[in-house]
Amino acid sequence: MDQNQHLNKTAEAQPSENKKTRYCNGLKMFLAALSLSFIAKTLGAIIMKSSIIHIERRFEISSSLVGFIDGSFEIGNLLVIVFVSYFGSKLHRPKLIGIGCFIMGIGGVLTALPHFFMGYYRYSKETNINSSENSTSTLSTCLINQILSLNRASPEIVGKGCLKESGSYMWIYVFMGNMLRGIGETPIVPLGLSYIDDFAKEGHSSLYLGILNAIAMIGPIIGFTLGSLFSKMYVDIGYVDLSFFQSFKSILTNPLYVMFVLLTLLQVSSYIGAFTYVFKYVEQQYGQPSSKANILLGVITIPIFASGMFLGGYIIKKFKLNTVGIAKFSCFTAVMSLSFYLLYFFILCENKSVAGLTMTYDGNNPVTSHRDVPLSYCNSDCNCDESQWEPVCGNNGITYISPCLAGCKSSSGNKKPIVFYNCSCLEVTGLQNRNYSAHLGECPRDDACTRKFYFFVAIQVLNLFFSALGGTSHVMLIVKIVQPELKSLALGFHSMVIRALGGILAPIYFGALIDTTCIKWSTNNCGTRGSCRTYNSTSFSVYLGLSSMLRVSSLVLYIILIYAMKKKYQEKDINASENGSVMDEANLESLNKNKHFVPSAGADSETHC
Repeated sequence: MDQNQHLNKTAEAQPSENKKTRYCNGLKMFLAALSLSFIAKTLGAIIMKSSIIHIERRFEISSSLVGFIDGSFEIGNLLVIVFVSYFGSKLHRPKLIGIGCFIMGIGGVLTALPHFFMGYYRYSKETNINSSENSTSTLSTCLINQILSLNRASPEIVGKGCLKESGSYMWIYVFMGNMLRGIGETPIVPLGLSYIDDFAKEGHSSLYLGILNAIAMIGPIIGFTLGSLFSKMYVDIGYVDLSFFQSFKSILTNPLYVMFVLLTLLQVSSYIGAFTYVFKYVEQQYGQPSSKANILLGVITIPIFASGMFLGGYIIKKFKLNTVGIAKFSCFTAVMSLSFYLLYFFILCENKSVAGLTMTYDGNNPVTSHRDVPLSYCNSDCNCDESQWEPVCGNNGITYISPCLAGCKSSSGNKKPIVFYNCSCLEVTGLQNRNYSAHLGECPRDDACTRKFYFFVAIQVLNLFFSALGGTSHVMLIVKIVQPELKSLALGFHSMVIRALGGILAPIYFGALIDTTCIKWSTNNCGTRGSCRTYNSTSFSVYLGLSSMLRVSSLVLYIILIYAMKKKYQEKDINASENGSVMDEANLESLNKNKHFVPSAGADSETHC
């Protein structure tokens, strides 16, 4: 070959190399953009989760209804997940993801509208502290209630007034906005992950997924930080042929896939239900404010969670785990996570001491039921409204439902902090200093309970680390136990099941279970039940029990899955040996060349990197 021919061939090869480099750079840009999308979606999710308590109180609704609002995200996702998973392989996947992000933004704006439409927040009469400047104290005391009882409005007048409340159903905006956010987020995961798995170098997809999930943790960090701040303020691969549903039949008759969907449904339902109400649990069990819980559970645990996601993807790549190996690794992480989760049962605090709910009004004896606790001689003549919730903490360490029910006769007025004096119900508890006073707010938890809270945070770090460590293995198992052309459909259908039966239902039945432990409900202006003011902290542990039962059930399915996978792949190896299916080096080299064949065109104009 002369020099001119050599130069001509070199010149012809350069455009091809430049084209490949351009496509590789395109995949990197896609990975960067997808990372931002993941940050945005996780940020929105955390903001919603950390706002559960405030949504419940702002709109005066129950925990089960708040769970339904939280599940509207999964409802929106459920509406379009099948269509996105099917048509995603035929259309331009990055463009679909971009459209989804735009819809997510619209949903966020819609969620914020009640803040502008409802006007200023007004305390209900049971929490109105300083509505009158001229009175010594507008909180009910024994003497004041005796006077005001004669002037109280009739139920008919109160009923007419509540009809004028314009914000009664404003929570629907939050419901619809959260649903739009679910619709917009739908294409991000199935199309984004299948895109990376299709066009990344062999063996690099798990590492990319680990990096992606780790970067996505930036969203929760920002979300928890903002949540803490705001809590302090008042107020698919290739073409998938689905002809009349053959592809669905293929994945639904795959026992390994069906079993994996079921076990992850149980597992994820446990995670969703537990995480939705973790801030309420911390508040009720350990007496910690949601602002502090946001900081400790966010800033401290999220970096650990991100490290677990990255390390999980790296371990799969480093040790070159096969399908059975990935399943064993995933099962190991689930066992470790459950082991740490069960430790929560050993750090429960004692039940709160609340006169009229957990003990008698004189503070001397516990009660068997919080319903209809009889008044004591110390407050029976005060004509108190027992439906009110204006908690005060007596210097005997007992919380009273209101100053009136504590038998207090006077207060410090508008001077902060507000202190009530001459509380007759404190006299019968045997105080020696005869300082029968109480200050506004519930009594804080003792030091032993506070120390248990920090143990809770430490266990939460380890629990979340092992949960995150197995996160990447879930995606890898789905794409390895189904046919290659069905990966996007398998991912989409899996996501649909998880969101429909886990994301929608889990917050609802967890919330309904938590509602059964409420011992004091608020009453709104219409005289109907509002949000829960305080819970039986001992009974609240059923929240942990339900989550643990779901995790144990998933582990049973994990064991069955690993046994079935080993049996299936051993049979394949035996059949291959009996048929003498040995490939020589030339055929192996030809196979490797075909494996890295770069298509000239495609739906997304993509290539392998």
